[in-house]
Amino acid sequence: MLYAVEDPGARDPVLSLSLKGLAFDKGPVLGPVELNLAAGETLALVGPSGIGKTTLLRIMAGLETEFEGRLDAPERCSVVFQEPTLLSWRTLADNLRVTTGVSREAAIDALNEVGLAGRWQDFPGQLSLGQQRRLSLARAFAAKPDLLLMDEPFVSLDPELVEEMMVLFEILRRTHRVATVLVTHVMSEAERLADRIVTLGGHPARILETRQKSGAYFQLSASGVTSPGS
Repeated sequence: MLYAVEDPGARDPVLSLSLKGLAFDKGPVLGPVELNLAAGETLALVGPSGIGKTTLLRIMAGLETEFEGRLDAPERCSVVFQEPTLLSWRTLADNLRVTTGVSREAAIDALNEVGLAGRWQDFPGQLSLGQQRRLSLARAFAAKPDLLLMDEPFVSLDPELVEEMMVLFEILRRTHRVATVLVTHVMSEAERLADRIVTLGGHPARILETRQKSGAYFQLSASGVTSPGS
């Protein structure tokens, strides 16, 4: 079985996935995948479009259950989807209160934290796309999750807004210290935000390589033998 080399210092993973495979009607989508995520770690999943990154994230979120293998994940999990998926008929504060159960005061604090101060009585339709993405982040962090899953959270934004959102995420992560899996097709985002980058490839998709941000590099050979890079 192919597997990824984990940080030897990591203990008691927040998330542990031992996937044997996943197939849909058209055939296999994911092959064997072994992943652990440590507390406070940010892991980026990268690879070509359509390779199965979002499907793997859905497995981690418990949204895709028809797979072979084992998943150990915390109950308190927040997901940030590619689209904001907001409650358009509810105020910004209610978008947080209804979905997370926080008080109005806590919701307002969360909105202030993402740069939406004074907007708690507005509705999502009054926000720009960038502001809607801020609301999605506020909702995700307001739930105080043990695990945060983010699927292309900066897609469709112009470069200036992407920079703003990455800075915001860095601030929120530093404040809340939540273990995070980030799906992205933009390597510069992965390089900047992740402690560890995992590349998916092949058919069915599997882990091709894992790279630590510190510079430690590991590549998985076709035979499944793992060796450290120079």
